Amino acid sequence: MSPFGMPARHSWEIPMLIVVVLFTVFAYAIAVLLLVTDNFDQYVLLMVFAPILVWLGRGVLYSTQRVNGVKMSPTQFPEGHRMVVEAAARFGMTKVPDAYVVLGNGQINAFASGHGFRRFVAVYSDLFEIGGAAREPDALAFIIGHEVGHIAAGHVSYWRQLGMFLVPFLPFIGNSLIRAQEYTADNHGFCNRHTGVPAAMGTLAAGKYMNTLVGFDEMADRAAIEKGFFIWVVNAMSSHPVLTWRMWALRDRSRHGKLWLRPSPPAGTVPPPGGYPSAYQTPALPPKPVP
Repeated sequence: MSPFGMPARHSWEIPMLIVVVLFTVFAYAIAVLLLVTDNFDQYVLLMVFAPILVWLGRGVLYSTQRVNGVKMSPTQFPEGHRMVVEAAARFGMTKVPDAYVVLGNGQINAFASGHGFRRFVAVYSDLFEIGGAAREPDALAFIIGHEVGHIAAGHVSYWRQLGMFLVPFLPFIGNSLIRAQEYTADNHGFCNRHTGVPAAMGTLAAGKYMNTLVGFDEMADRAAIEKGFFIWVVNAMSSHPVLTWRMWALRDRSRHGKLWLRPSPPAGTVPPPGGYPSAYQTPALPPKPVP
């Protein structure tokens, strides 16, 4: 168990997961029934062979990193490697996940996955500078904490991903579950390095060279101002919370991030600089030294 406590799981994550898993189990049962009665097509076959397809996909993704990615270590991207080790320790993980740097070609991204009992994170090379140092160390620590958080929260397990097989076919419900998971991972990133929030979100908004021009509070404030039907549609169809809502949730630590309706401040209050104190998130503490 982590000496720092565990970050909060988004309040809607488990309810949405149950709904998606029920849809998946029902669809799988129907697909098997159609198969045995010789009433099937490519979609029925896709559903029936979902357990094999998920296993194959995970194996290929992991192997791709193993043969093409640069594995972080004390001698290769040591700063990133140290951050992964510290995040795993903070979240009470018994095994440090593998970590790879993959060619970004100008893109800013990172992801987490696994295969069998192995777990890994991949960070795009554009989050580093020449020499392997992080351009914004705190931002990178938040991002790595976010990805390791996906692993710590169980988001990358085989059975969970199999249960979520129908997510692409359930755009509203499925994307709501994914957004809830992203809020949960953001809670882990915040717990790992809360000081990296403004730079990390600024990087996602404007890139790593202009992130310092992004006014975090100014952009977060727009979450409660920008409204309209198509604002709702854009968020509802997104796999990640839209940036203004995400930034609001990272600033206002008194409530879970909004999934469907735009956020609003508590009645009669104005968000202070730095956001509200946490009512559900474990306070961020200095990273625990790792031997």
